[in-house]
Amino acid sequence: MSAPAALITGGTSGIGKATAELLHSRGYRVMVTGVDHVADVGLPDDVLVVRADARSLPDIDHALDQVRQHLGSLDLLFLNAGVSRPGPIESTDEAAFDALFDINVKGTFFTLQKALPLLDEGASVVFTVGAGEGLGAAITAAKGALLPLMRALALELAPRRIRVNAVSPGLIDTPAYSKLGVSPETVEAWGHGVPLGRVGYPADVAEAVAFLASDAAGYVTGNNVIVSGGMGVHPAS
Repeated sequence: MSAPAALITGGTSGIGKATAELLHSRGYRVMVTGVDHVADVGLPDDVLVVRADARSLPDIDHALDQVRQHLGSLDLLFLNAGVSRPGPIESTDEAAFDALFDINVKGTFFTLQKALPLLDEGASVVFTVGAGEGLGAAITAAKGALLPLMRALALELAPRRIRVNAVSPGLIDTPAYSKLGVSPETVEAWGHGVPLGRVGYPADVAEAVAFLASDAAGYVTGNNVIVSGGMGVHPAS
């Protein structure tokens, strides 16, 4: 029996990269996609890295051709590619709006659609969702589309025993913050306001994805696993 196979979109840094490293260490054959620094990612040599823009259907087709050629089929599809464009409605232009929906929603939808023939019976699909609230109307709308999409697909794919779930990271120390001009010291300081007292790390989310991919989660579908250190938890009234 061959080792399980995983495709991770947005897998060249942050949560995607940490998940690739974890799954590889547990015996998975892994392929990741990304648009930045794909030539020098720092992943193990036998992790296949393919350049693919999540908003481009031809790029998605190319990536899945590589899956077909090198992995054959998939046990896990981790739909992690996404962007954040925080800002109020007044400062959101058409390009930012289109990027939010094209990458976070369109890319997720069509990657899964095109990957369906490659998903083994009993495979796991995991969306990265996360919070949009408080970051602006456009990103809230884009992120808000993903959970109902995930739940609809969990029901639609249940006859094939394909499980569809989501992870929603809270404050996770990833390169996304530096791209937004936030210093590591600021991110670390924010962590003091988290109920568990620290900022999260990509490996924290990777463990949740690995659980959802495993046989231990064989009866779990349509769920959103929140990895936030307690942020957003409200005591029952």
